[in-house]
Amino acid sequence: MEADEVSIREQNFHSQVREYTELSYLVRIQKYDSVEELDIRRQMQCSSSPKICFLLFAVLYIVSYFIITRYKRKADEQEDEDAIVNRISLFLSTFTLAVSAGAVLLLPFSIISNEILLSFPQNYYIQWLNGSLIHGLWNLASLFSNLCLFVLMPFAFFFLESEGFAGLKKGIRARILETLVMLILLALLILGIVWVASALIDNDAASMESLYDLWEFYLPYLYSCISLMGCLLLLLCTPVGLSRMFTVMGQLLVKPTILEDLDEQIYIITLEEEAIQRKLNGMLVLLLLQIHTVSGPIQNKIMSCVLKGMSSTVENQTVELERELEKVKCKKTNLERRKKASAWERNLVYPAVMILLLIETSISVLLVAFNILYLLVDETAMPKGSGGPGIGNASLSTFGFVGAALEIILIFYLMVSSVVGFYSLRFFENFIPRKDDTTMTKIIGNCVSILVLSSALPVMSRTLGITRFDLLGDFGRFNWLGNFYIVLSYNLLFAIMTTLCLVRKFTSAVREELLKALGLDKLHLSNNPRDSETKPSANGHQKTL
Repeated sequence: MEADEVSIREQNFHSQVREYTELSYLVRIQKYDSVEELDIRRQMQCSSSPKICFLLFAVLYIVSYFIITRYKRKADEQEDEDAIVNRISLFLSTFTLAVSAGAVLLLPFSIISNEILLSFPQNYYIQWLNGSLIHGLWNLASLFSNLCLFVLMPFAFFFLESEGFAGLKKGIRARILETLVMLILLALLILGIVWVASALIDNDAASMESLYDLWEFYLPYLYSCISLMGCLLLLLCTPVGLSRMFTVMGQLLVKPTILEDLDEQIYIITLEEEAIQRKLNGMLVLLLLQIHTVSGPIQNKIMSCVLKGMSSTVENQTVELERELEKVKCKKTNLERRKKASAWERNLVYPAVMILLLIETSISVLLVAFNILYLLVDETAMPKGSGGPGIGNASLSTFGFVGAALEIILIFYLMVSSVVGFYSLRFFENFIPRKDDTTMTKIIGNCVSILVLSSALPVMSRTLGITRFDLLGDFGRFNWLGNFYIVLSYNLLFAIMTTLCLVRKFTSAVREELLKALGLDKLHLSNNPRDSETKPSANGHQKTL
């Protein structure tokens, strides 16, 4: 009897589901003239998505190519083999940088697409913008990120450093063979480490068996670990970058001239430049004298021996003087630029930019604080497992289009700050690319670093509550996103570290004055680089800008 009642309830449930499905299908058909028109529109959307993805990636690839060639060192005449290797590594690095740019634009593009579809649902000119396109972009970004991180960039590095095995004929084939062998060994090493780590963390027999399924478990688990490392790197770089942004913008913009005489400073720096130039000319005269006295009478021989002993010291001093001269010229150029700047640029642009940076940083910290409260009272605030309304069905921002625009600005601001903070860390200072003077190996390292940061940016933005847009594709399937303690600790650490960095930044002047008042300034307890930014005035005192 109970079984009959259960079967009747199941039949009623299935009939209701069938009626609801048919009703929703009829409602969708009513928007169009016929079922054929609906099928035609579906086919057009499916066929246009790959073309749009290819077009977007082509634009990103071209931009990335110009960026890399701007910083790549201009190679001298090379053999055909080395030229081919460098060209292949350049193309792979450009591809990786384009994927990184796509990962950065992924979340902002999805947010603005959701608002556009919500505002203009029946517009003919945006029919190409749909949910399938957005999901496809997220899946492609995840796929290409894995491909670049685990295959292309290691291949480019090993291919660039390879020479071929001993005993084989030198050439491209020998270098490719060595590169493939190195890739196989690296893959075995990484997979073994991940397998041991997973076995230590989870000692369940079922998880051990699932490790043998390479595609379904192993690679997603490995990418989840890489994503966690990227988020931790962002947690380290972003607070530093948020405080460093004020210094960087202060160097790029023209500061207000308050109680400063620029003509006097330019005159002093010109005298300093002339003094260094005279010293440099004297060093060059000594070097020329050494060259002319190599052959000649006995007196010249004796003089040449003396000059040879001085040659190494003279060369070192010449290099130091040239560096000092370049610094003085840069200071003089900055002073002349400040003198030529208009009044509105000096007195309006700089304060406005500083206030804007302060507002954006404060909003970011406030959003993280509110997200911490949401995590404590609402389970849907977790970045994993929160089922959204879908693309184009509801606005994910409280303030609609304005809120979405603010989220996009904050996401880009966090990305720029993370890059600035990354290059500000002492461990990564050597990674800073220089125009026309960056080796191919350093370019590969920069591309990998930016790829890790950009791939973790959507995850960090959703984890911190900067946006409520759900992570799509493999980005939302990371295991650690469902751990409440990891997510809460991440938010707390970000808020605390950002606040401490900002407090340290804005209280540095007060701290320096307190140390001077207590007589502790000679102990170098502060790392503030204010001493390097002092300029001499006409009366001999040091004037701080």
